[in-house]
Amino acid sequence: MFEHLKTLPQDPILGLMKTFREDPRSNKVDLGVGVYRDEAGATPIMAAVQQAQQRLLETETTKAYIGPAGAEGFNHLIGQLLLGAGHPALNDGRVNVVQTPGGCGALRMAAEFLKLCKPDTTVWVSTPTWANHIPLLGGAGLSIREYPYLDKATLSVDFDAMMACLEQADAGDVVLLHGCCHNPSGADLDADQWTAITDLVERKGLLPFIDIAYQGLGEGLEQDALGVRLMAERLPEVIVASSCSKNFGLYRERTGALMLISANAAQGQAATSQLLSAIRSHYSMPPSHGAAVVEMILDTPELMQQWQNELNGMCTRILELRSALSRALGPAGDFSFIERQRGMFSFLGISPQQVQSLRDEFGIYMLDSSRINIAGLSTATLPRVAEALKEVAGRAE
Repeated sequence: MFEHLKTLPQDPILGLMKTFREDPRSNKVDLGVGVYRDEAGATPIMAAVQQAQQRLLETETTKAYIGPAGAEGFNHLIGQLLLGAGHPALNDGRVNVVQTPGGCGALRMAAEFLKLCKPDTTVWVSTPTWANHIPLLGGAGLSIREYPYLDKATLSVDFDAMMACLEQADAGDVVLLHGCCHNPSGADLDADQWTAITDLVERKGLLPFIDIAYQGLGEGLEQDALGVRLMAERLPEVIVASSCSKNFGLYRERTGALMLISANAAQGQAATSQLLSAIRSHYSMPPSHGAAVVEMILDTPELMQQWQNELNGMCTRILELRSALSRALGPAGDFSFIERQRGMFSFLGISPQQVQSLRDEFGIYMLDSSRINIAGLSTATLPRVAEALKEVAGRAE
């Protein structure tokens, strides 16, 4: 049965990781892999997470299944984290949250749910978008269309083009939006733009699908949730996929959530029953540990405060690295957009050939698209990266 299968090409990010590991140079710099790193280049376990794990070790009494919906306490607290306690949608019983295996699990289960709702569902995704969005959604059988998002000249949001394109969407179409810290560009919608896109979605009868994987790493927990909260208040239906990988540092624990916001509680109950049926037929039940850690943190005031302090420190560090890199690049072309962008990622706007030169000559690794992980920099490596980038960017193509 296997003899006719062909070897598929390696995933670009996984291939880059392998090439980086095999590079013998001691001064190599990894700006490709999308994980948060501290000044020492490590992806640390947050202190609040360590304390929560210790408490769980001392108090956990069972390893029984937690059910297809996941942990009830986790789901409740994630709803409050995303929307804010007292949000009208929560008060009206319009919100249902299920725990998923990471943000990827939330995205795929949302796609399977949309397929149940309407087999010929069309999802509009931004150009560019996270590389795994299209495989996750298209793999469920949804039709994918793209809307322009990034102005390649300014590396900022091309909002007029985005809005003009989405005017072509039909009622019932789904629009995938990045809640904050757009991956891969770092170019985010501002408050006025979120209002305008909400107006368009409402007027045309579209369904917003918000992927928010970096809450707290853009401008802060509350600021980063602005779009989610606005749409949840104004629109009858919203889907939100969220992840605890980045803001809790729980990458390998695969902890995420999928939120369905419905027109009323009865519709929400029916929709969630369909979603849970899809979950049961795919992975049956999510893993427990990461969600238990998050629940412990969000439900314990001192751990919650400690986590917020740590997260704020990570956010501040990223903003400072953006500012420092922008200054260090100085007149080597206009890289001021780096300081205006938010989150872990930026598009540098250089060619694949220049990316290759940085890799070959300087041991500086990034995706061929020129997306870099700002959090992969440190005060020690930033000057060398800036000098190498200035040299490569200054060469004639």
